[in-house]
This record gives sequence, structure tokens and C-alpha cells, in this order.
Amino acid sequence: MTLSTGGGPLAGVRVIDFSIMIAGPYCTRLLADMGAEVIKIEPPEGDPMRSRAPLRDGYSAYFGHLNTGKRSVRLDLRTEPGLRAAHDLVAAADVVVENFRPGVMARYGLDEKSCRARDPRLVYCSVSGYGQSGPSAELPAFAQIVHAMSGYDMANFRYQKDAVGPASCGIFIADILGAALAYGAVVTGLVARERTGLGEGLDVSLLEAMLSMLVFEIQAAQVADRPKKTVYRPVRAKDGFLMISPVTERNFRALAAGMDRPGLLTDARFAHIADRERNWDELYDEIEGWAAHRTADQVEERMSAAGVPCGRYREVAEVFEDPQTVSRGTLRKIRDGAGEYLATAPPFMVASRPRAAMPDTVAELGADTAFVLREVAGYGEAEISAVS
Repeated sequence: MTLSTGGGPLAGVRVIDFSIMIAGPYCTRLLADMGAEVIKIEPPEGDPMRSRAPLRDGYSAYFGHLNTGKRSVRLDLRTEPGLRAAHDLVAAADVVVENFRPGVMARYGLDEKSCRARDPRLVYCSVSGYGQSGPSAELPAFAQIVHAMSGYDMANFRYQKDAVGPASCGIFIADILGAALAYGAVVTGLVARERTGLGEGLDVSLLEAMLSMLVFEIQAAQVADRPKKTVYRPVRAKDGFLMISPVTERNFRALAAGMDRPGLLTDARFAHIADRERNWDELYDEIEGWAAHRTADQVEERMSAAGVPCGRYREVAEVFEDPQTVSRGTLRKIRDGAGEYLATAPPFMVASRPRAAMPDTVAELGADTAFVLREVAGYGEAEISAVS
């Protein structure tokens, strides 16, 4: 029996989630959003993210954003009853997701090989910094380390005109990208199981996730005469910055019209795409000289009206009220013990799973332990008490 999750394309799929921090939890949150029953196994002290700011009356909105829609089961795997309960829950699962270093789950007999030997239909997804094999597999890794190790940080540094070193890391791209790829891997495993009757072992590497973004950079690194990449730099207006991208010939003609600068079309530096690429900084100097006498809103309005790809740099809070964001329900309300707040919906829309129908509650630590052990593992009160 699968506990009700209110429908969705993944309704009827039970996921046991051993993951903590960001990458694994965001993967399983996406699964919950699509209707899977996600049972989050937490140690006695809880997922460390429960104490991470921003906090509201002691509740972490950061944790809630990553874990809404899941059931929380508190188990101490260092005890015999706790470990037995974990095994019993896995035995009733369709999917297991974990994001520890290779070898950690094996200590408890909960690794992919052991679990799938007991149940060949199980889809088992491991998310780690460097993957489950290779000389770096057991090294500790967080997103900021992976950004550095993948070449991403140095590539981005080379694109900055006046930078003297790699940028500081404040946004954990590897975690969220890895989570999205893990979600896709789990769905792939479930599709394969429907066709073959057998589950899959899935190995998601954050390093490889980051490398997958560096399409141009990987190809450029393999040729002796490395090509120059067109870099789109911020344009400064009177009161802010914009990104303006005259990529195609049509865009460039629209740019010249929007700026009331027909002479740009006959300027030898910009006459053809190849000329513009060679003189890209000079083109941006022209754009910035024009924008400097206007507000960012005025520039955005003029460029958009002309058909030039353009957008004003905004603070995150400004996006909350953006008509596009509001109209699509991109940010939806979730709730924990401190009340309601906003979190992003999945970055894709599914016709059969409206965003308004997705789960919106963040479970208290261990709130579902007794219920899940009773309904999923078939435990009686004595066994539940032994675990608790």
C-alpha cells in the first residue's frame, strides 16, 4: 500500500530518502511534487539543513524549500531497531535516494548492491561529488569544491574583463543541477523497470553535472588555436544594469533601430556577424554609451519594443511580483510550524499535475515515524516503541 499523495504522474511510487543537505533532498522534493510518496529518513538530530538560515521562529525556510511534501521518519541507524526499521522500509520501496560518500551506506547494508540483491526491482540512486567509482570517489565534496575542481570557476573567471581571480561561491549550482539530473535518472530507472521488470543502479556525479554545462569550453580545450567565445557583459544604465544580447543579424538590426543609430549597420566594425564578434567589446561600448543617458527601465522598454533580447538585472525579491512569475505560479506557498512562505515550484509544468495541487507542508522532525512504521513496515506498537 502506498500512502496517499493526492495523485500526479508519479502517484503510487514510494521513495525512501536517506539524503541530507541540498542535492539529494531537492531531487526527492521534485519526486514528491510529481506525486511520489517520499519518506525522508533522518538521524536523531535531523538533517543539518533544519538549523540553517534563514530561520523563522526556529524553523529553517531553507530546509523547507528542499523538503516540502515529504514524510519525516526519525531513525538511529546505529541501533539495531533503527537499522532494522530502515531495512524494512527499503524492502517496501520502489526507489532509494542517498547522497553520502561511497562506502557510508555499505556500513549499514543499505548500499545499492546489497539493496538490489534483496529486491532486483528497486531503483537506487546515489548522488555524490565524484561518483561511485574512480580515485576521487571517496573524497569529501561540496558544491563549491566541485565548481573549482570541474574547471567551471576558472572558465567563468576568464570571461570576466577586470577580475583578478575566481569569483567567490554563493550559489550552489552543482547541487541543484545534480539534483535535477538525479530526478531525471530516477524517472529513467522507473521507465526501464516498467519495460524490463528490473530496477536500476543510478550513479550521479556532481563533477560530471558541472562538466555537462561546459559544452563550448570542453571543445575549445581540445584545439591548439582556441577560439574566442562571445561574452555578453552587463550594460550600465543611469540607475542599474541590463543584459542586451544582439546575437543574430535580425537582433543587430533591431538594436540599431532601437538605439536610433542606423550608422551601426554600415560601420565596418559591425557590418557582418564575424566583424561584430571580432569587435564585440567595441559594440558593447557603443551600447553602453547610449544606455548611460537613460534609466534601466527606459532601455529595457526601448530594446524590447524593437525586438532585441534584453532584460534588466533584478534582485531576487523583485522577481516575486513579476507578472510572468505570478501568472505561472512559479513561486507557491508552503508551510511549516512558523507559517506560510514562498518556494519555487518545479521548473517544468505537467498538465496532469497543476502546481496548486502539489504538496505544501514541511514535516516536523520525526512527525511521521510511528505512522509510517505502522502503515508501511507493518510494525506493532511494541516494535514502534523499540525504534522510538
